[in-house]
Amino acid sequence: MKAKVFLIALAALVASNSDAVAQGDAAGRVASPKTHEQMTKSHMHVYLNWAKERLDEMDATLALFESKVGELQGDARAKAERALADMRAKRDAFRETIKKEGEMSEADWNRAKASLETDWSAFEASVQKYIDAAGLQIEQQKAAFRVRADAQRKAWREAIDKLENTTAGFAADRRAEVESAMKRMKAEAAAAEAKLDKLSRAGTKSWAAFRAALGETRTAFDHANQQVYDAFKRAE
Repeated sequence: MKAKVFLIALAALVASNSDAVAQGDAAGRVASPKTHEQMTKSHMHVYLNWAKERLDEMDATLALFESKVGELQGDARAKAERALADMRAKRDAFRETIKKEGEMSEADWNRAKASLETDWSAFEASVQKYIDAAGLQIEQQKAAFRVRADAQRKAWREAIDKLENTTAGFAADRRAEVESAMKRMKAEAAAAEAKLDKLSRAGTKSWAAFRAALGETRTAFDHANQQVYDAFKRAE
């Protein structure tokens, strides 16, 4: 009788252990898609942050120039209007590509980025044409710099918020490196803001100097985004 009771208890223990193993395996299978989803979101954030930062600058620049073009006259206005038309066309093409992001894989984005970079360079060339045609004085050039700097600050804040939300989904043992990358990104954001603020308060500067500073902080933004994504990949 005792032997029978012992065997029944042993069978129950084995069954219990088997259930626990099965549950653990199931938990592991559930965790994998979540990690994949996090990675997909993080790489999309990198591309979208890159594109949206530039689109925000385009929108801010166009809004300013469109509000001022009516003050120009004759040939200067005609040239400025043509430059504005070119800027709008490039901005609209840029925006349409971003709208398709939900249908794009990482490989699609790599291909699309080459086209977006071409549109961005063409937009910047048209900005220079507008400035030359309008004969913008230093204060007007500084106004253009300020609206673009504000667009960059907004891009930094939004990117950090999105990436932090994704970071929260990682398990604690994987989160340390990602949080470290986010900390570096915040430090770079503060440095970029300080650089833009300093130039905004500076005295006489050329548009070339303003454009160079914006290019440096834009590159810092891209680099910080990439670093966070790389940390996500290592934590996968």
